Amino acid sequence: MYLADTNIFWEGLLEQKRATEVRSFFRTIDLEEIFITDLSLHSIGIILFRLRKYALFITFLEDLIVDGIGILSLTSADLKKLNKVAQKFHLDFDDAYQYMIAEKYGLQLISFDTDFDMTKRGRKAPSEVIS
Repeated sequence: MYLADTNIFWEGLLEQKRATEVRSFFRTIDLEEIFITDLSLHSIGIILFRLRKYALFITFLEDLIVDGIGILSLTSADLKKLNKVAQKFHLDFDDAYQYMIAEKYGLQLISFDTDFDMTKRGRKAPSEVIS
């Protein structure tokens, strides 16, 4: 089971240099085995709306979220511990949030963000799980 970091979705949505790798990941792995945090989902919505890419947001929801990728969040008790994770691994808020979700649910973190390489759980790029 996998937690896809926000940058995985951005890479595909914005057709960046590793978009093909991201598309292969989503085609190869059963979507029911992939999760996104509520923070990532909301961040994607905020940016796409700011860019007035409303249709892209709906396509994203329909293709990946509806009947597919699960959405996970932290409880208020979990949020109170977020600062400890951030300080321990030198992560910013969103990375600490992703890390705590992966830890809480025992998920492999899929990310291009090397900040996770210094954590106990680490991270894998999409190509590392599909090859």
